Amino acid sequence: MSMPASELRRRSLTLERVDSLGAAATVRHVDQLDSETLTAFYEAVGDDRAIPAAETGLEAGEVIVFTDYYRVERA
Repeated sequence: MSMPASELRRRSLTLERVDSLGAAATVRHVDQLDSETLTAFYEAVGDDRAIPAAETGLEAGEVIVFTDYYRVERA
């Protein structure tokens, strides 16, 4: 069974580097991520690629603090 491309995009997340945060932003430090999510995060940042949403505990709109701030976005 094949899935439409739009369905696959909704199931992946991207990381967007941001310079500032809104007061209502949900922020987590990288050391608060579980090991699977942390691995997926590092690979996505290092390889500049999307993350399958099902493989992580990340939610669209939250911000992860690493060396910079990265907002999680739906791909």
